[in-house]
Amino acid sequence: MTTVLGSDVPVDDTITIAQLTEDPYPIYRRLRAEAPVLRVPAVNRILLTKAADTKYVKDNWELFSSDDPLTPMARAFQTQTLMRKDGEAHKRERNAMAPAFSPKNIRGCWQEIYTKVAEDYVGRLPRGETVDLFTDLAAPYAARCLTHLLGIPEATDDQMIRWSQTLIDGAGNFGNVPALYERSDAANDEMNALFDACADRARADPDASALSAMVNADDPIETRQIYSNIKIAIGGGINEPRDAFLTILFGLFTNPDQRDACVRDAMWDTAFEEGVRWVAPIQASSRLVTQDCEIRGHHIAKGEVVMTIQASACRDEEVYGEAEDYNIFRPRAPHQAFGNGPHFCQGTHIARRMLAQILLPMIFDRFPNMTLPDPGVVKFRGFGFRGPLSLPVTLN
Repeated sequence: MTTVLGSDVPVDDTITIAQLTEDPYPIYRRLRAEAPVLRVPAVNRILLTKAADTKYVKDNWELFSSDDPLTPMARAFQTQTLMRKDGEAHKRERNAMAPAFSPKNIRGCWQEIYTKVAEDYVGRLPRGETVDLFTDLAAPYAARCLTHLLGIPEATDDQMIRWSQTLIDGAGNFGNVPALYERSDAANDEMNALFDACADRARADPDASALSAMVNADDPIETRQIYSNIKIAIGGGINEPRDAFLTILFGLFTNPDQRDACVRDAMWDTAFEEGVRWVAPIQASSRLVTQDCEIRGHHIAKGEVVMTIQASACRDEEVYGEAEDYNIFRPRAPHQAFGNGPHFCQGTHIARRMLAQILLPMIFDRFPNMTLPDPGVVKFRGFGFRGPLSLPVTLN
């Protein structure tokens, strides 16, 4: 390892985006032990891999701003989203759609709708056959639930899934590949046209959705930001519950004693929390340093960009024993899979309800003897977002 002139932060130019995409965990394990504050030129950021440091950065937004000037997100979303805002600007946009995520609406509206969606989608699965739960359940279930929450039920599952991945690919385009931005531009045009029609409907017939809350507010945020809020939710609101669901299933299938205990004792909430800790659906976040500071004795200059690796924080040996393993029996400890501080994931409680309280118990009830024939074919992938690429399960 070397250092950059004028900085004492070590540099590792051997780490590549491809390595972080394929299997980052051995790298993060090494960095936690040897270089928890490390400059990685491939991503043009200083990586922070210890839980205490990632939490410190996320909790102190005035020192570590979300307004990362190097992020591809603004280009992919065609605007500066609330994910890259702080203070009152962030609060105003976040609060604009907060009513849709309220406990009252979760219990009184989304619980019933999501249960019906789950019954429909699980009911379509063919008993006795092997299917890929990625394409046949997890992705479409997340997409359909999200259309109701956001107020865009006119969007098809296929559109939602494609838009989500296109936005994520663009937001994670740290290599600035032009083709990825071309696809995100086309997706933005499609979404904007649909949102125009849905906003007119929501004004004429208000409902509990996020779009309705925003367009019918007494002091609404501007239309451009309303649409960017919906796009942010599409970008994360499909991949996160989809990947979490598949990860939890993989953890249970590959640990039969845990699966048996989970089904017997209805440990679905525990299985959910352990799944998102084990493989955090959102793996990393960037923050702009607004003042000279110090992290673990290393000087970090104003204007630098640090990247909090919550994927690594969730496996920090100082917090978790045998952190590399999926284990629903481990002592409870807080995790950072949904972030912390002002940008704590707004959809956290929705995701728990969708998966731990609806979909997981339902699929095990319908297919109590389902199996994962070959765990070896399941491949996890992703640097910014991570989950299994497929999960072929035999439904019995």
